[in-house]
Order: sequence, then C-alpha cells, then structure tokens
Amino acid sequence: MSFVPSKVFFTKGVGRHKEYLSSFELALRDAKIEKCNLVTVSSIFPPQCERISVEEGVKALSPGEITFAVMARNSTNEHGRLVASSIGVALPADESLYGYLSEHHPYGQTEEQSGEYAEDLAATMLATTLGIEFDPNKDWDEREGIYKMSGKIINSFNITQSAQGENGLWTTVIACAVLLP
Repeated sequence: MSFVPSKVFFTKGVGRHKEYLSSFELALRDAKIEKCNLVTVSSIFPPQCERISVEEGVKALSPGEITFAVMARNSTNEHGRLVASSIGVALPADESLYGYLSEHHPYGQTEEQSGEYAEDLAATMLATTLGIEFDPNKDWDEREGIYKMSGKIINSFNITQSAQGENGLWTTVIACAVLLP
C-alpha cells in the first residue's frame, strides 16, 4: 500500500495506570486514537496536506484500521518526574513543497520548553532544506523571525502534552500527527 496523505490531524493525551502498557492505552484513549493499529512513520509533512480538526479526523477512522502517525511518546513511574511529548511542525509557503514534523520527548522540560524545542527542530530542518541562511547559535525567537521573514516558511507550531508522575502509577504522555489518505 502506497499513498501520500492528503489530511492530517494533531492530537495528544495522557494516561495513568499501575501497568506501563495500560497507561499507554489510556493516553491513546485520551487522544481519541485507541481504536487504530498505529504505525509510526518519520517526519515529513506531505505537500498540499490539509490540516483538519481532531473531531473530523477521528470520524474518518475505523476500528482496527492501519493508521500512520508521527508520534512522540514518554513515560515515567517516578513520583513528581515531569515528562513531555511534543510534535513540532514547520510548513513551507509553497504548498507544493513538503514540510517537516519533529518528535521530542524529554524529561524535566515544561510543556512550553518542550513545544518550542520541537517547533525549532522542525523549522530548522525545513530552513536547511529550503536554503535559508541563519546562525544556528541564535536563540529560537530570533531564528523564527529570520525563517518567516524569508518568505519561504509560512507557519510553525507545536502540539505538546506534559504531566508529572504520580506515586505508584505509570504516567504516559503522547503527541501525534495522524496522517490520513
């Protein structure tokens, strides 16, 4: 089976349970994608791919369906440990070109820190592909301005889920870009 996805939706979730696998299942339920057989793929945002809402995307899914997703996933069973999962997105101004998705799954980063890092990763990958010149030692805010002022990168954003571990439970966080035909 070969296809170029025409639609994408972004979702996230958190799950807590005494069993590791069950915490992952609960995170999938929270993200509304538990009914799918997920196949993780690498990080290309297809050309001319339309972003749709979670609600619209979930309606297009069937139980047991093989579903392609870029997924960031992280877990902990340590009380108070902060975990996060982020998907960063960078889209080119020219919709006939592909964009980038990035996965980031840190410990100890806030939701904002993790999301900005993932967004920076995606935008930097796209910028290097498009030949945008920049100083990699500059901070994200400065590089983001350069990327967008170039006129070659139209948008970047992230979806992030974070949570703190609870005593006696596994805590799993996920962030996903779900790709649809």
